[in-house]
Amino acid sequence: MNYSFFITGFPGFLASSLIKQMICDYREKINHMYLLILPSQKELAESTLNEIVNQAGIATELFTIMTGDITKEDIGLDPKILEELSQQVTHVFHLAAIYDLAVPQETAYQVNVNGTKNVNNWLSNLRKLQRYIYYSTAYVSGKREGKIFEDELKKGQEFRNHYEHTKYLAEILVQDIMEKIPTTIIRPGVVKGHSKTGETIKFDGLYFQLNVLDKLKFLPIIPYFGKGTAEGNFVPSDYVLEATSYLAIHPIGEGKTYHLTDPKPYKMWELQKMLTKEYLGRVPKGRIPLTAAKASLRLKPIRKWLQAEVEALDYFTIHSSYDCSQATRDLEGSGIGCPDIKDTLEPMVSFYRKYKDDSSKHIKIT
Repeated sequence: MNYSFFITGFPGFLASSLIKQMICDYREKINHMYLLILPSQKELAESTLNEIVNQAGIATELFTIMTGDITKEDIGLDPKILEELSQQVTHVFHLAAIYDLAVPQETAYQVNVNGTKNVNNWLSNLRKLQRYIYYSTAYVSGKREGKIFEDELKKGQEFRNHYEHTKYLAEILVQDIMEKIPTTIIRPGVVKGHSKTGETIKFDGLYFQLNVLDKLKFLPIIPYFGKGTAEGNFVPSDYVLEATSYLAIHPIGEGKTYHLTDPKPYKMWELQKMLTKEYLGRVPKGRIPLTAAKASLRLKPIRKWLQAEVEALDYFTIHSSYDCSQATRDLEGSGIGCPDIKDTLEPMVSFYRKYKDDSSKHIKIT
């Protein structure tokens, strides 16, 4: 059976990397790939696709870049294009979202919630749809603590930021259509670079710690930030993409929600210790209270200099543990598993050293 994929979120890092993964896994079965982009991203999308085509040695004709907008009805596409898609698309991968922890509420709601609603509505027109793969996040759990299970969502939780809240609201919309549409929901932890190459296109998430270490390396002592007793759930992009590719096509993935999280996560203080040792060859000593660190990052000049968001510190304090039993069980026998993060730090740090002065990899701090 051949597949025609429709992917939102291109030319973002995860969408671009997913395309490479799907080519690797299903090259001989791909009829076509349709890539939805915003009009403003056309030049970047074309150059990114050219790189993918050249690296993979695959025909350009297998791809169609189409400009649209998920925040608009019919995802902003022309009726003629919609008719073509209705007769061709077998799998929809919805990755487009605002991932910034500091995103304003209105922007997050418009893209993450209304955008997902529009994608969901459009799906009913696809006559050959076999699977809808929706990218959520493990952090739809918000401020819940304790063990978080894959089959849980509505638990009366509060949220640390508009990103978490809007992704939660969007996932509710997706779960509401799961009885009618064959769906797989992917909830990754915080995605970092490739486990073996360290490649990433954006220094956020765990890289905020490297940004801070790079700026504070002149200090004789690097302190810990807070007690750091919460788990840090960071997963390499290649694990997330390999697992997504497998679960999106295999019948076992239909109708399920997966935590693609670290089954054996470290505490935040352990991660800070490992990163400091890997990057600076030193071990942190002493401790700065988290309240003091937050107060500093609320000052725009310091925030911009350190290249770190104050919202990231909230993840040092919520004691959540993400159960991924179903993902582990359904991936059994596939050869796909989450590596120990300590084994991925050397390539991560090497990649960061090489590109840390590339402004395009630092997120915009406001």
